[in-house]
Amino acid sequence: MCLYVTSKKDQEQYWVDQTKPYRYITVPEFASKFKTFHVGTKLSNELSVPFDKSKGHKAALVFDKYSVKKSELLKTCWDKEWMLMKRNSFFYVFKTVQIIIIAAILSTVFLRTEMNTRNVADGNMYMGALLFGLIVNMFNGLAEMAMTIQRLPVFYKQRDLLFHPPWTYTLPTFLLGIPISIFETTAWMVVTYYSIGLAPEAERFFKQFLIIFLIQQMAAGIFRFIASICRTMTIANTGGMLALLVVFLTGGFLLPRREIPVWWRWAFWASPLSYGFNAISVNELFAPRWMNKLSSDNTTRLGTTMLNMWDVFDDENWYWIGIGGLFGFAVLFNGLFTLALSYLDPLGKPQAILPKEEDESKKEIPMENVSTKKGMVLPFTPLALSFDDVKYFVDMPAEMRDQGVQETRLQLLKGVTSTFRPGVLTALMGVSGAGKTTLMDVLAGRKTGGYIEGDIRVSGFPKKQETFARISGYCEQTDIHSPQVTVRESLIFSAFLRLAKEVSKEEKMMFVDQVMELVELVDLKDAIVGLPGVTGLSTEQRKRLTIAVELVANPSIIFMDEPTSGLDARAAAIVMRAVQNIYC
Repeated sequence: MCLYVTSKKDQEQYWVDQTKPYRYITVPEFASKFKTFHVGTKLSNELSVPFDKSKGHKAALVFDKYSVKKSELLKTCWDKEWMLMKRNSFFYVFKTVQIIIIAAILSTVFLRTEMNTRNVADGNMYMGALLFGLIVNMFNGLAEMAMTIQRLPVFYKQRDLLFHPPWTYTLPTFLLGIPISIFETTAWMVVTYYSIGLAPEAERFFKQFLIIFLIQQMAAGIFRFIASICRTMTIANTGGMLALLVVFLTGGFLLPRREIPVWWRWAFWASPLSYGFNAISVNELFAPRWMNKLSSDNTTRLGTTMLNMWDVFDDENWYWIGIGGLFGFAVLFNGLFTLALSYLDPLGKPQAILPKEEDESKKEIPMENVSTKKGMVLPFTPLALSFDDVKYFVDMPAEMRDQGVQETRLQLLKGVTSTFRPGVLTALMGVSGAGKTTLMDVLAGRKTGGYIEGDIRVSGFPKKQETFARISGYCEQTDIHSPQVTVRESLIFSAFLRLAKEVSKEEKMMFVDQVMELVELVDLKDAIVGLPGVTGLSTEQRKRLTIAVELVANPSIIFMDEPTSGLDARAAAIVMRAVQNIYC
């Protein structure tokens, strides 16, 4: 059924029976009448009989969810992820430089010339350096949360259209992040390990290298998982940080393991940092330089005393237990990341906001069109715009000069002359590339480059751009509305910015309400604008909002660049009806 037939605003023109007064026919009425119609009855009878699949052709049946092989989908997603990483190369370079700078600062604070291994106090200094490195590399993955959330809208659209399964998206993200993590871990270890003066054995250097690498992989996984669960930066920055706070509190270093309340003891074993902290502590404090010395009681080894003081397991096997725990958490969080992308939908549905309509099927509307137009609170001054022999030039592109073109300028407008009268809707029509938008930009004074020639006048006076900008409005083809405000708030913001200070607050608010009624936005006044194609208003509603934002400035002349582009017939009719309300 054509949508414009069911629209309250458009249905009246299709009323056939002139002997009866028009009344609005609702969609349920259309549906019930169609079901009693012989065509609807025939369709109902056909649909009531189940289809016999044995009679269907095998080629007509689809057995796979995706028409392309999984290996090809994985390769395509791998290539896409690699391309995105190359495009975001500055981000990864910046992260590496950042971690090098932090490592250099840490090395100067805990410089090996000032570090000793004589007693417990010296051991605490080394433990502080190890803990700081653990936390820094944990938060090094925080940037993954913002990047993942920014990419979710595109992923959800591709997932819902069955472009690829979620695991072909998450697996390349995980695998291609490994070389970058290895490079960052290498930079951290080279700068800090021997500068601080940690255990000099090469074996312990590479063991700590593995710990830092797995900490980064686990952190990247947990931040991706938080992003896939929260799905917006606002929720991720609150709920996600709360989860991280619990992980830090139960990691065994802020609060020793034995000091954690019994009912929270399970969180210690569920905290990834507890495994990392135990592994990195055991790796350092089981070194010969700690175990070959006695503590102050002359019976216990200094390394064992340090482990007991920090409530770390005094078993060297805990290094490999910690490594296994970190590896398991890295796999677990990336697996949960995949599951979240598979089953969770975006918080904001990509559907347009539909205004509530009252049931007017009982109402009788007279056939005669009665003008209900009211006077505006702020009447505008009608002005005419005329231009004579307008020309517009730009510098000749380098590509054309390389092909032998001798001219220094390229002419885009050639002697255009016309007049725009007040109260008359004038349309510029032509094929793509004819110069319609260019002419409007020149007349509106929006061209900041190039060379303009010709005479442009406003009601007979030469146009001055400073004055013309205050009496004109320009509706661009693509809007830039703030997504987190309502329709009415957008108009109020524009009105208070652009109307003269002599206009009182009450008059501005009344004018905003009148403009909303003019462009039929009253039912949507409290709707959130949202993001184009993701949440909030539909394309047609955003077009009307764009027009309203310019109208609340009370312009005498308004330019509209392709107000119906990208709209279907009904949406274009609604927009043009709003335009008609302006000048009629």
